[in-house]
Formats: sequence, C-alpha cells, structure tokens
Amino acid sequence: MDGLFGLVAGRFFRAEPRRRARAYVRGLLAPLAGKNGWTLAEVAGDGTPDGMQRLLNAASWDADGVRDDVRDYVVEYLGEPGGVLIVDETGFLKKGVKSAGVQRQYSGTAGRVENCQLGVFLAYATGKGRTLIDRELYLPKSWTSDRERCREAAVPDEVDFATKTALAKDMLGRALDAGVPAAFVAADEAYGQDYTFRSWCEQRRIGYVVAVPRNQSIPLSLDADISQIGGSRRADDLVARAPEQAWKRRSAGPGVKGERFYDWAVASLYPPENAPAGWGRWLLVRRQILTDNQVEAGVEPELAYYLCAGPPGTTDDDLIRVAGTRWAIEECFQTAKNEVGLDQYQVRRYDAWYRHITLALLAHAYLSVTAAIAPKDLAAASSRSPSPRSDVSWHL
Repeated sequence: MDGLFGLVAGRFFRAEPRRRARAYVRGLLAPLAGKNGWTLAEVAGDGTPDGMQRLLNAASWDADGVRDDVRDYVVEYLGEPGGVLIVDETGFLKKGVKSAGVQRQYSGTAGRVENCQLGVFLAYATGKGRTLIDRELYLPKSWTSDRERCREAAVPDEVDFATKTALAKDMLGRALDAGVPAAFVAADEAYGQDYTFRSWCEQRRIGYVVAVPRNQSIPLSLDADISQIGGSRRADDLVARAPEQAWKRRSAGPGVKGERFYDWAVASLYPPENAPAGWGRWLLVRRQILTDNQVEAGVEPELAYYLCAGPPGTTDDDLIRVAGTRWAIEECFQTAKNEVGLDQYQVRRYDAWYRHITLALLAHAYLSVTAAIAPKDLAAASSRSPSPRSDVSWHL
C-alpha cells in the first residue's frame, strides 16, 4: 500500500486530501458490511463523514491522473504481451433523479429496466490476473439535452452525448496510447454488432473477439460460392450448414467448477479492410455440450456467435481463449462491488462519481496485484473456491 500511494501521491495537491484518500482506500479494503461516507469515516477515526464527502465533492486532486497511475501499476505487475482488453457496462441502482446520468434504463446488473446510472468500464486480463483499469459514466440524451440539469450535477458544459461504444473506444484508445501490452479486445453484443467499433479496432491494429447476435450479417470467405446469395448470410444460417467435423471440444478457461468445456467451430471470412496485410477475419461459434438426458429430451444446444479479427499466426485456440476471457470483467464487477464498494457510493455529482470509482479501481487493482504476487501456497488457499454444403471454409 505504501508503494502504491507513493505512485499516486503527486496527483493530490495538498497533504490533507492525500491522507484522506489513503484512509478512504483503506476503508474500501476493510471488512465492512457497507462502505459509505459514514462507515469509511468511522474506520478512519472521524466523528462525521464530512471529510470523506469533501474528498469526493470539493478537494483538489486529479482523478484522471490517479486512473493513469493505476493502469501503469497494473501493467507493471500483471502485464503480458498477449493481454486482453475487455469492455462492458454495469448498472448502479439509484433513487431520485438528481444523480448524474440517472434515468430509467436497462441494467444488466438487475436484468430489467431500473432507475440507475450506467458505467462503461475497461478491464485488463492476462495469465497473471485481471482488474479494472478505466471507467466512463454514460450520460443519456435526456441529460445532455438539458444543460441546466447537467450544471446542477456538476457535469462540465463541454461534455456532450456519447454512445457507450464511443466511451469504450475512448478508454481503449487511452490504453493503447499508453502502451498497455495487449493483443485482443473482447466485448459483448452491444459493442460487437457495431461496425464502427470493429473497424476502429482494425484501424488501431488490435485483434478482437466480439459477440454478435444470431442474425448478424456475415460476409463470406473468398473461396465461397456466393453467386446466388449476394455475398453474405446470417450467422445462424452459416452455422446450420457447418459440417459436424468442424466442431472441436475446447475449454474456454477455468471457472468456479473447473474447466469450462464447449464445442467450437471457426470459419474464415473476408479479411479486414482496415487492418494490415495478412490479417484474418473469422466467425467463431460456441455450442453448449448437452447431457445424455437433454439429448434424449430433444433439447437444442445453445449457440453463441463471435466475429473475430487478428494478425498473421492467429490460431483457433487463440480466438477461443479470448472468447473465454471476456467473462473476466464480470468477475471484476462482482469482486469490485463485493470487496471494495464499487457500487456503494452516496454521491450525485458527476465529478464525485469519477472520484469514488477511481479510488475503488485503485483498491481493486491493489487486491488483484497482491493476489498475483503472493506466494503460490497462499494464492492456492485463497482461491479454493452427414455434412451439408457450407458457404464458408470451416477449420476441420
């Protein structure tokens, strides 16, 4: 902790907010049932939450600078050339209409439409560990079209509406510009079906494995007979034509109950237009493995579809590994909310949201790095826990 706060000390321009931030993070790491201004103040030995609230609402310090320092800290200890950058969003349920960005909108956290804020996050995952490294608050048009409402919540006048995909590209751009060692981007359907997002990744020379819906239009491979079908097919239509020998059983990585095995198939597509020569593009499909009872009952296996791109030398196993890694951000959300109070804030201001979330990212990164560099025995103890014709060239 001393070393980590030595890295970020220069982002706090006076001793008082620097000490207060350290106490705030220690409180986030403490085994408390709830982590709000009152409980954090109590851990720090304060009689009221005024100091903690001032840290988030009024004190002078650079939250974006702390974010950058946390990212560098994570790269130092967890960085690997084959790292995966993962984008996703999570919801923060709120009451009232004053908190910046709040409105009734779909929250994946709740699984329904709720009154909530949405944060878009960037995680970094390698063989050493995974943690969150960047964050953006999504402001719906109902907010950005009402500048007086924005000013009441301390939203700067220069902040305009940005889609969640645009926020994700901003965060990815910061990571790549800072030299974060990564080979692929992973994302769910909300980002994967956006052509501009995939094109942006190709322009930035970063591979991707992104989920797409079953009705996604797929451009066919160069050697396919497409004269009668206009050059593309739906993803699920292509998969229905895949020969059975195209499927291979592979693990998507370890889970709570051991290795997560699925059947996978990969098909070559047109190469990316915006990427360097030699890059490839693929359709990756994951198929659920059914039990004997499910087969006898006539259950249809669930399928998941991914559009992928990558440099020369990219293998099917590489794509499968990245697809399995996307779930790391869900684990990060869960641990950050349960362990460091990511969602347990009591602020309304735009800048205060960023400050709390940034300090929670710092605390979460500290836990992730500590777990990665702990002795192996301690780490182990803490972790117990007939073929139809195909229109594409499947990898047999």
